[in-house]
Amino acid sequence: MSVTTGAAPGVWRDVVGQEPALEVLHRAVSDDAAMTHAWLFTGPPGSGRSVAARAFAGALMCAADGCGECRECRTALDGTHADVDVLATEALSIGVAQARELVQLAGRSPSVGRWRVILVEDADRLTEQSGNALLKALEEPTPRTVWLLCAPATDDVLVTVRSRARHVRLRTPSVEDVADLLVRRDGVERQAAVHAARAAQSHIGMARRLATDEGTRTRRYDTISLTTRIRGVADAVSAAADLVRIAEEERDKVLVDRHAEEKAKLLATLGAEAGARTQPPHVRSQISGLEKSQKTRATRFTRDMIDRSLTDLLSVYRDALVLRTGEAVALVNEDSREVVEDVARALSAERLLLAMDAIGVARRRIEANVAPLLALEAMAIDLTLP
Repeated sequence: MSVTTGAAPGVWRDVVGQEPALEVLHRAVSDDAAMTHAWLFTGPPGSGRSVAARAFAGALMCAADGCGECRECRTALDGTHADVDVLATEALSIGVAQARELVQLAGRSPSVGRWRVILVEDADRLTEQSGNALLKALEEPTPRTVWLLCAPATDDVLVTVRSRARHVRLRTPSVEDVADLLVRRDGVERQAAVHAARAAQSHIGMARRLATDEGTRTRRYDTISLTTRIRGVADAVSAAADLVRIAEEERDKVLVDRHAEEKAKLLATLGAEAGARTQPPHVRSQISGLEKSQKTRATRFTRDMIDRSLTDLLSVYRDALVLRTGEAVALVNEDSREVVEDVARALSAERLLLAMDAIGVARRRIEANVAPLLALEAMAIDLTLP
C-alpha cells in the first residue's frame, strides 16, 4: 500500500508526517516476508513514536490490516486489547522485575488476535540489568510474539537490545502536518493550530496543549520572558527558581488529584477507612509503596517539565541568532517577537551560541541527576544580559 501525504487512513490517521516509516510498516503488516519479531521506533520528542507503535499493533491485530474501526483496532490503540501489553513507565528507569514480567507475557500465545504484542514506550529507560533480562526473549523469540520498543534515538538504547530489533526512524513532522492534525482531530481553529505547532516546534502533544489550554500558553510565555530579565546574579538565581516553580505548578495541576484518587481507591480496595489516624500494618505498607511510586512519578514529571522549559528557552536564543544573522528562516516564537528582538539586540552571535551551549549543559546535568535548581542556577548565570 502506497502512503501519500495528508491524513493516512485507518489506524494510521494520527501518525503525521511519517510517510517513509509508514511504507515500511504497511509492508510488514501485509507481507510476512517483511515482518520481524522486534522493532525499534526512534524519533525526537513529540514525533509520535508511541502513536506509531500503537497503530502498528492495531494493524497487526486487524483482519483488514488496520481499518481503524473494528474492535481489534480500537482496543489496540487504547491499550486494552487482550494481546497487546503496554509498559509506559512513570519511573526514572525500568527495573529488572518489570522486564521479567514482560518476558513472561511474551512467552504466551495470542489469546484472541494474530499476534501477541509487547510495547515498551520508554526503552531508553532500560538499565543494563533490566535490558539483559529481555535479551533471551529477543534472541529466541516466541512464535507470533512481536516486540515494539520506543526511544528518542538508537544510542539511547542498550546496544545488546537495539541490535536485535529492526529500526524504524520517525522524523519531526512539519508545522503544517501538526496543524492539520490539530484542526482535524481536536477541532482547533486553523490559525491557532499553526501558531501552536510552530511554538511547540512540531511536538504534537505540546502543540495540542498550547492550542487548547490557556494556562499552558501563559506558562510558556512566562518561561521565554525570563530571557530578558536576567541582568545579574540575583536575577539568575530568581530565574532558576522560577523555572522550578513553573514545573512544580504544572506537576501539581496534573498529579495532585490523580494521586489522591489513587490513594482513595487503594484504601477502598483494602477495606480501610480514609482519614483514619492509624492504619493496620498491612495497609500502611501498601500506602507506603504507593506513595513511593507517586514520588518517583512526580520527580520524573517535574524533570520532564523543566526539560520542556529549557527547550522553550533554547528556541528564543535560536530565534535571536536567526535575526542576528539575517537568515530567511521562520521564527519559532513569532508571536513573541518582541522578546526575541530584545535578546538579539543585547547579545552578540557569539554570546547567543554560548547561551545555547549553557542550556544544553544544564539539560545534560539534570539528566545525570544533578539537583535541577543547582543546574539551572549555573545555567542562568551564563544567560546574564549585559
